Amino acid sequence: MRRRRTAGAALAALALTGGLLTASATTAAADPETADARVEVSADSYTWKNVRIDGGGFVPGIVFNRSEKNLVYARTDIGGAYRWDQADREWIPLLDSVGWDKWGHTGVASLATDPVDPDRVYVAVGNYTNDWDPNNGAIMRSTDRGATWKTTELPFKLGGNMPGRGMGERLAIDPNDNRVLYLGAPSGHGLWRSTDSGATWSEVASFPNPGTYVPDPDSDNSYLTDEVGVVWVTFDERTGNAGSRTQTIYVGVADKEESIYRSTDGGATWEAVPGQPTGHLPHKGVLDAENGLLYIATSDTGGPYDGSTGRVWRHDTDSGAWTDISPMSEADTYFGYSGLTIDRQDPETIMVTGYSSWWPDTQIFRSTDRGETWTRAWEYGAYPNRVDRFTMDVSSVPWLTFGNNPSPPESAPKLGWMTESLEIDPFDSDRMMYGTGATVYGTEELTAWDRDENFTITPMVEGLEETAVNDLISPPSGAPLLSGLLDIGGFRHTDLDRVPEVMYQSPYMGNVSSLDYAGKAPDTVVRVGSSETGQNIAFSTDNGANWFAGSSQPSGVTGGGTVAAAADASGFVWSPEGAGVHHTTGYGSSWTASRGIPAGARVEADRVDPDTFYGFADGAFHVSTDGGATFTATGAGGLPTGDSVRFQAVPGKKGHVWLAGGSGDTYGLWRSTDGGKSFARLDGVDEADTIGFGKAAPGADHPALYTSAKIDGVRGIYRSDDAGGSWVRINDDAHQWGWTGAAITGDPRVYGRVYVGTNGRGVLYGDTAGTTDPTDPEEPEEPEEPEEPGTAECAVAYEVTGQWQGGFQADVAVRNTGTEAVDGWTVEWSFEDGQRVSQMWNATFTQRGGTVTASSVGWNAKLEPGASAAFGFTGSWTGANRVPETFAVNGAACAVE
Repeated sequence: MRRRRTAGAALAALALTGGLLTASATTAAADPETADARVEVSADSYTWKNVRIDGGGFVPGIVFNRSEKNLVYARTDIGGAYRWDQADREWIPLLDSVGWDKWGHTGVASLATDPVDPDRVYVAVGNYTNDWDPNNGAIMRSTDRGATWKTTELPFKLGGNMPGRGMGERLAIDPNDNRVLYLGAPSGHGLWRSTDSGATWSEVASFPNPGTYVPDPDSDNSYLTDEVGVVWVTFDERTGNAGSRTQTIYVGVADKEESIYRSTDGGATWEAVPGQPTGHLPHKGVLDAENGLLYIATSDTGGPYDGSTGRVWRHDTDSGAWTDISPMSEADTYFGYSGLTIDRQDPETIMVTGYSSWWPDTQIFRSTDRGETWTRAWEYGAYPNRVDRFTMDVSSVPWLTFGNNPSPPESAPKLGWMTESLEIDPFDSDRMMYGTGATVYGTEELTAWDRDENFTITPMVEGLEETAVNDLISPPSGAPLLSGLLDIGGFRHTDLDRVPEVMYQSPYMGNVSSLDYAGKAPDTVVRVGSSETGQNIAFSTDNGANWFAGSSQPSGVTGGGTVAAAADASGFVWSPEGAGVHHTTGYGSSWTASRGIPAGARVEADRVDPDTFYGFADGAFHVSTDGGATFTATGAGGLPTGDSVRFQAVPGKKGHVWLAGGSGDTYGLWRSTDGGKSFARLDGVDEADTIGFGKAAPGADHPALYTSAKIDGVRGIYRSDDAGGSWVRINDDAHQWGWTGAAITGDPRVYGRVYVGTNGRGVLYGDTAGTTDPTDPEEPEEPEEPEEPGTAECAVAYEVTGQWQGGFQADVAVRNTGTEAVDGWTVEWSFEDGQRVSQMWNATFTQRGGTVTASSVGWNAKLEPGASAAFGFTGSWTGANRVPETFAVNGAACAVE
C-alpha cells in the first residue's frame, strides 16, 4: 500500500480561499516578549521547478488519444495527471492547481481523452474510499488539454490509491457522441453517466451489478475491505453514428461470477454477456471494433501488487464465442494478466503483461495472430540465464538499477513490476509505453520484436515526478539538498536539474523517514528508515556521498522514526519506531536509552550547542543538555498535541526553536528563544505544518523562514525575512501541489531558494527573481592533453570482472611507480561507448558525459612508492562495453597494466 500521509493530520477542517495575498493580518511579533504587532502579508513572484528525480512512483494508466497523433496522457495513483510533450519529450503536470483542502484530488482513479474533440480531457479524482480522505471524489474536465479545469463533485469517494487502481479505464467517452461519458464507481455505487460533457452525473439505475469483490473482507484495515467496483467501460463504435449515441457498450465489473456486461440500446438496459468465463477479475477490456473482437485480461485479485493466476480471453461479439488465448497454461501461471493493448494499425497484434510477476522480472507477451500464438519479452536459456529480446538503457535515469547487481535470472534494471498499463501508439506500431511501480518505460522500435531483432527500452519519464517526501535537509556545504523519500529511499542531489546516479546505499532503505546533519560539521549526515535487511540507521562523513550502517541499534526497532545529530558530530539521538528514544556517542557502536522522554517523541538537535537536544511529544517540549542521556519537560504551555507537529532549531542561534503543527484551535506556529522554556505563538498564522530556514535576506540577522501554512485565511507556501514579522506568499493558485505538510527547507547558500516536499509530486524548488546560485555547476574546462605515458609515475589496471545484459562490474587498481609518496589520488578515464557508473566502492566518483573521475577515500589516500590502491564499481552499458585505453592519475597520464 502506497499511503503517502497519515490519517492523523486533520485536513478536513482546512479551507483554501485562493489568490495572491495583499491584505494584512494580526499576529505575534518575532520577539516572544511582545505579541500585539501587526504583520504585513504580501506576495512575491517565484519560479518553480522539480528537483529532478524522474518518476519514483506507480503509473497505473497511460492513455493515447485515438484521433490526434502524439496526444498522450498518464495518470498516477497520488501524483496527479500528465500530458506528453512530444517536442521536448517530457511530461507536463496538469493538476498542480489542486489545493490543500482537496489534497486527495491528486489521486487519479481514471482518465479519458476525447476522440471527437481532442482539446477535451477528463480525470476522475480522489485518493481513498475509506476515511483517510475526508472528501468525496470528483470529475475534473478541461477544454484546453488540462491547462485549466472545472470540477463536478461526486456523492461518493474515488480511490486513485486504492486496491484495483491499475484496472480500467473506469472513465470513458462515447466516441460517437462525446457529450456522453460513463464512470465505473467503487464501493457499491455502480455505473454513472453524464450526458452534458461531464458537468452533471447520475447513476445508471438499470445497471445490475456494482461489483462484489473485496480484497480482504476479514481484514481490520479499511483499506482492504471496500468493493473495487465497476472497473472499465468500452464502446463498439460500429453501433453508432457521429452525433448519436453508441448503442453497444461493454462494462467490466470486479466480480468473479459475472464480470462482463453489455448494453445494446445505448445504456438503457444491460445483461451479463452469455458464456463469459468465471473465477477471475477483468483487469482490462479492449475492443477491436474493426473485427468485432473483445479481449479481456484477468487476474484472481485486484492488484496492483498481488495476483497469482489469470487468463486472457477473446470474445467474438458477432458469434458470441469465447476463446481462452492465454499465453501460458493455467498450471504454469504464477501471476495475473493486465496491460492489455491492441495495435490499432494492425489489430491482429495484441499484447498483455504478467503485471504481478515480481521475480525474476515482469513479463510482456506479444501476439501477431489475435492470441493464437505468443512470444515473450524474455525466455529462459540454460537456467539460470535468460535471453532477452530487448536491451534496457537507463542512462537517463541511472538510479533505476537501484544500485543492484543481482545474479541471473534477475537483472538490473528490471523490465518492470506492477505493469498494469501498457499501450501501443495507435498511430505508430513501433512506439509503446508502459508504466511500472517506479517509472514509464517505452520503445520506438517495437516491431523489431517480430523480426527477432533486439530493441531498446528506455525511460520515457522526464517531467513526471511522483515521489512522496518525508524529509529534506540543505546543509551549508556540500550538496545543496538531501532528500528522504518513501518507496525509493532518497538521494544526494548535487545538481538539482540532473537525475541522481543512485539512491542511498550501504544500506539501502526503501523508506527514509528522517535525515539530519551536524550543525557545525555538516559533512556528517545521518539517516533512518525502514529496510528489508533490518538496518535502520546509516551514517556518512562525506556529506552523504558514501554511507555505512550503524554497527548496532536498539532492541525492538521496527522503523526509522526521527534522528538528530549533535552540532559537532560527537553523538546522535534516535527515536525509532518500536523502541524508545536512545542516544549514542560516535557512530552507533552502542545505544543507551534516554531518560525522561516518551517513546515516539520527535527529536532534533540544537545547531550550536553539541550537548543540547530537543524532543516533542503529546504537547510537551523536552530538552536534554547532556547529549541526549536525560531529557526534562520544560513545562512550556499552549503547544499543540497529536502527531502532526514538526519543529526545527535555528542554525547559528543557540536555543532558538520554531515549532509548527496542531489541529483545531491549537494549530499554528510558535517560537522559542530560550531553549524551549517558553514559546510564543504567532497569532496571525492561522495554521502551519512545516518550518524551515534558508539564507538570510540582505541586511537581515535571522535566517529566512519558510513554512507551508495558512495565513490571513489563505493556504500557501510562505517566506518571512524578518523572523515572522511579515510574510510573503511565494506560491500561487496554479502551484499548490495538494498536501505539502511533510518537509520544507530553505537553502543556506542561496537567498530566496526553498525546497518543498509533496505527497506525490516530488520535491519542488522555488527561486525568487534575481536568485543567483553559487552551487550551479560550472561548465567543465577542456581537459589538458595528457603527458606521454613514457614519463608516467603511475600505472592503472582495469578489469571487467562480470558482465550481463545491460550491466557490468569492474575492478580498478592504481599503483604508484614513482619514488615519492602520493597523498591523495584521482583517477580519470573516458568511456567511448556511453557506459554509466552506477555505484562505486573504496572511492568516490563523478561522471560527466563519458568522463569518469574516481577519487581516494580516507583510508586509501596515501600511496607509498610501489604501493597500490584498488576500488570497484558497477555500471550500465548498451551496444558495447570496451575497456578504456588511457588513464590519468592526478592529471598525469599513466601506464596501463
